[in-house]
Amino acid sequence: MKAARSPRRAVAPADRTRQPTEVRRRLIVEAAVPLIADRGYASVGVREVAAAAGVSVGTVTYHFGSVQEILSEAMVLHIERYYAALRDAAEQATTGVEALRLLIDALFTQDTDRHWRMWFDYWGVGERDQDPDRTFARGQTERYGAWHSQIRALVVRGVTDGEFTCEDPGAFTVRFAALADGLALQRLRQAPPLSTQDARRHLNRLVEAELGSDVR
Repeated sequence: MKAARSPRRAVAPADRTRQPTEVRRRLIVEAAVPLIADRGYASVGVREVAAAAGVSVGTVTYHFGSVQEILSEAMVLHIERYYAALRDAAEQATTGVEALRLLIDALFTQDTDRHWRMWFDYWGVGERDQDPDRTFARGQTERYGAWHSQIRALVVRGVTDGEFTCEDPGAFTVRFAALADGLALQRLRQAPPLSTQDARRHLNRLVEAELGSDVR
C-alpha cells in the first residue's frame, strides 16, 4: 500500500509569488497588439486577449476596466514603438538627405502594412462613439504632433547643412505627412494597386521637387 499523502497546505497570500501589476498589464497589452493588427480593433474581445496572454479572463478584467482600455494602450504601444524606430534610424544618419531617405524607406516596406492598418483603425475609433472620453482622439493629436515635429526637424537639419532649400519647413511637413498617409491608405486598399517601391518614389519626388535634393 502506498502511504497516504498529506493534504497540500494552501499557500498564504503573502507567500505567493505574483508579478507586479505593471508587469501583468504590460503582458496583456503586448498580447493584444498582434490581435489588433491581424483582426482589427472591433474584432478583438477580452477572451481573445486573455487567451493570447495566457491568463484568465478574470485577470484581464482585474487589471483593466474595459476591453477598450486594453486596445487603446496596445495601439499606443505599437505606434510609439514604430515611430521611435523611425526616429532612431534618422538620428543615426550622417546627413539630412540620408536621414530623410531612411525615413521614406522605413515608411513603406512589406512589414509596415500591419502598422498602417493599425494606424487607420486607431484613427477611425477616435472619430466614432467608441471613444466617449476622447482618449483615442487626444492620443492621435499627440502622435501627429510628434510625427510632424520629426519630419520638420529633418528638413531644418538639411537646410542648415546646405543640402535642402526650403522657405517654409512647416508647410512642407504638412504636405509630406498628408502624402504619406494617402499613399499608405492606397497601399492597403490596392485601389488602384500600389507597390512599396512606387510609394517611396512618390515621396522621393516630392522631396526632390520641393527641397531641391534627390534622396534616392
